Amino acid sequence: WLVDARDWAVSRNRFWGTPIPIWASEDLSEVICIGSIEELAELSGVTVDDLHRETVDDITIPSKKNPGTVLKRVDEVFDCWFESGSMPYAQKHYPFENKETFEKGFPANFIAEGLDQTRGWFYTLMVLATALFDKPAFQNLIVNGLVQAGDGKKMSKRLKNYPDPVVVIDKYGADALRMYLINSPVVRAESLKFKEEGVKGVVKEVFLPWYNAFRFFLQNIERREATGGTKFVPNPEKAQATTNPTDVWIIAATQGLIKYVHEEMEAYRLYTVMPALVKFGTQLTNWYVRLNRDRLKGVEGNDDDVETGLQVLYDVLLNVTTLMAPFTPFITEFFYQHLRKMQPSYAEAANGGGASNPVMPGKSDSVHFLMLPSYNSELLNEDAVEAMETLQTIVELGRNIREKRLINLKTPVMNVVVVLRNPSEAIVKAITGPLKKYILSELNAWELTIVPKEDEQNWVTLSLAPDFRVLGRKLGKKMKAVKT
Repeated sequence: WLVDARDWAVSRNRFWGTPIPIWASEDLSEVICIGSIEELAELSGVTVDDLHRETVDDITIPSKKNPGTVLKRVDEVFDCWFESGSMPYAQKHYPFENKETFEKGFPANFIAEGLDQTRGWFYTLMVLATALFDKPAFQNLIVNGLVQAGDGKKMSKRLKNYPDPVVVIDKYGADALRMYLINSPVVRAESLKFKEEGVKGVVKEVFLPWYNAFRFFLQNIERREATGGTKFVPNPEKAQATTNPTDVWIIAATQGLIKYVHEEMEAYRLYTVMPALVKFGTQLTNWYVRLNRDRLKGVEGNDDDVETGLQVLYDVLLNVTTLMAPFTPFITEFFYQHLRKMQPSYAEAANGGGASNPVMPGKSDSVHFLMLPSYNSELLNEDAVEAMETLQTIVELGRNIREKRLINLKTPVMNVVVVLRNPSEAIVKAITGPLKKYILSELNAWELTIVPKEDEQNWVTLSLAPDFRVLGRKLGKKMKAVKT
């Protein structure tokens, strides 16, 4: 449709619709297109303020070519898509009013609609804007795919081949449904076979771990305040001054996430944002909280280190809650209402102050009053992030080997030997230094050995195999000869 620029029949033969403003003689030898109410009044002598058929169809215009005869409006009305495509101008009553306002705001920054609008709204917007201004009517476009029933067929009330949306929301919550859809092929203009199990999976795999991390934080704040009598007050400076390697990593990862979300949202790439947010949730709950569970509980005995860890976790939870708010508005509001009470500015929210400027965590009555957090480039740390990714790979591969060899995790092993592919000096230093204890603990091992590059051949066997799928597309019929 867009490439071929198909002909568009802009007229329709029906009563209801916007009358096409063309007055013509019976033989169409004289045709006038009216551009305004004023022009119609000037030519016909009739002033109207209602442009529907029952008002304008009886108006005639004296002919200039054949005096004594009149021009009548043609019978047709506009295709409703013509009106939809005219939306940018009609909503401002341009060019009769708001000329400066319209020109400042045109073309629109962003529009969104379904894939089926390729030959509908998207097309008519493009045709009319090109004809009038020689440019598109929008700068950015998000096309939604079509949501189908689980069997791939069109959702049908008659067939009842889809779950009741109200029941799904009552069962799992609106946030779970939102995240399921936003994190699906639908936001990439592809079809989605809707499955209720997918919404349930969001609750199980995303919300419950996230809630458990939040609850773990609150429990340890309450425990520490009950035993030590010291009230927890958020202190971002203390969190950022930490030297604990997992703290440095999670702070760097949080800042990297904030930076990434800003970049992708500014480019309207919604389909890349949700996977990153979901992945970060896994990093926070499955790795940071688990590796620091004893430390944050105070088991390790260093109260100052406990507070530092809790400050880091609070800072991360608040940032992620604010960052996730546009996508999951209800659960983030729940988290924020608990987190804000710890802020010194919370007292300023009294007597309606929380709804006023300036917005700030604590004082502001809702997470949706807050701006998205900005990233701090000084806290970005690629070495810390890469070192933690290496640790996770080592731990996951180590567990796989234990499983294959039927060695229970409760059984300690003497040594874990690791072959790293072209590691930087910083990675080796981190893995053999401050991160070593976490690897040994996770794998229940006594020692960790990094194989030097010159000895890699003793541990690794390299083999070369052709990718027949790629070769097949390139070679076609010649593929058989290559195989033999």
